[in-house]
Amino acid sequence: MHFGLSFEQEMIVDTVRSFVENEIYPHEAEVERSGEVPIEIGHEIRDKCIEAGYFAANISEEFGGGGLSHLDFTLLERELGRASNALAVFFGRPSGILQACTEEQREKYLVPAVKGEKFDALAMTEPGAGSDVRGMKCSARQDGSDWVVNGSKHFISHADIADFVIVFIATGEEETPRGIKKKITCFLVDRGTPGFEIRPGYNSVSHRGYKNCILNFDNCRLPEGQILGELHGGFEVMNEWLYATRLTVAATSVGRARRAFEYALPYAVERKQFGQQIGKFQGVSFKLADMITDIDAADWLTLSAAWRLDEGLDANREIASAKVFATEMLARVTDEAIQIFGGMGLMDELPLERFWRDARVERIWDGTSEIQRHIISRELLRPLGG
Repeated sequence: MHFGLSFEQEMIVDTVRSFVENEIYPHEAEVERSGEVPIEIGHEIRDKCIEAGYFAANISEEFGGGGLSHLDFTLLERELGRASNALAVFFGRPSGILQACTEEQREKYLVPAVKGEKFDALAMTEPGAGSDVRGMKCSARQDGSDWVVNGSKHFISHADIADFVIVFIATGEEETPRGIKKKITCFLVDRGTPGFEIRPGYNSVSHRGYKNCILNFDNCRLPEGQILGELHGGFEVMNEWLYATRLTVAATSVGRARRAFEYALPYAVERKQFGQQIGKFQGVSFKLADMITDIDAADWLTLSAAWRLDEGLDANREIASAKVFATEMLARVTDEAIQIFGGMGLMDELPLERFWRDARVERIWDGTSEIQRHIISRELLRPLGG
């Protein structure tokens, strides 16, 4: 078993980290202050990402993307995790689910997304249906060859910059051994479609400038050609293309934790109290030891789960383990980094208080920590009849 990175993987890490440090870091303080990303800055990041050859690195080469493996793309996401989400979103990674497009849909959605001409957003969550996707109330009824959609979605990340939205909608019901369940279908919905509105969402303490939006559907009529995948096949599309997105959250959490650690470590050497470096006090040195151990453990959990995907092995439990451990690790590491800095850690002269606030949402989106633990325990118990 080989644990080192190849030359190509080292190049991905070095290139993306350099991009983040040179093209994204300089804008972070202003985005944090204003809560906005000037669109010209976003487009500049997009254009430089295209120039560097990393735009749509997650999309198959067959469709014009970079075709990175799961492991390589996880390394890329880890480095992007060091950056402000509001700015890093322009380092284009179109939703992989677009690879399920029909040939006609590819020309309208996938190809422009790969070229950076269009941005997409993904919509599942509703006010009454978060982790319980089957509980969604946003529904569509068939009218001839069209589907008429009514309802709403919320917490839809970066829909403010999206040219179209990939939306999961209830399109019927079915009897199951556990009772009546919703049938779910995935639709492609263009901004500006009559009856479809994208509204500003809520003000979040995490990831300032990275907007969440509310989507409203009021008798919105969608042709059947807007269905992505099969009718009532929303869960199949999710399972094939979306379940590994939890790896992105794990990977970005690792990257952000390393950035916080890189503030804390030299400070423990520079800062002196009672006539010596604070790093010489066991109370601080042991914090550093625990922080780096946690970071490395989360890193290897995440990379090993990505490796399993590349090997064609089942990775559901491993991805869930990486997601829950890495996000909870990030909370611990950012908190301890602030503790090492003391009062200054909470001041906005340093980005640590931002990392601390940003860390909180990671345990919620893309499946809460509780959901991840449910997945892990289910995978352990089911083979034994539990």
